[in-house]
Amino acid sequence: MATVSRTFEVRSSPDVVVDYLKDFSHATEWDPGTDSCERIDSGEVRVGSTWANTSTIAGLSTDLTYELTELSATRIQFVGTNDTASSTDTITVEAHGAGSLITYEAVIEMKGAAKLADPVMKLVFEKIGSDTEGDMVQVLNGLTR
Repeated sequence: MATVSRTFEVRSSPDVVVDYLKDFSHATEWDPGTDSCERIDSGEVRVGSTWANTSTIAGLSTDLTYELTELSATRIQFVGTNDTASSTDTITVEAHGAGSLITYEAVIEMKGAAKLADPVMKLVFEKIGSDTEGDMVQVLNGLTR
């Protein structure tokens, strides 16, 4: 299991940040590993909403189905699964001056024979975490309301 966590500040207010991040299809804009992320269900984004996500990690393409499992004014959680891995992405958003303090934590658990790759995947996900932080700061700082 690999856990990657980053905490950083952005200029956008918590309500703007949460409103944007709750729609996981935006991951194509802030997650450098995400190739595509399409909403599966319809209607208002809510707990239970789902997305089909394709990511490329260490040169390998993988498809996961993500579900929004928690949504509040300060916390968003997505759980992505497929046959070889699960990923729990938890984002907390706190007011910080005129902007927000964000903590993004990803817990990735490999399944079956893929567990053998856990030590290597930790290194890969640390690099992705740093890239994601940079992209997320840039995108969130550009949001206006």
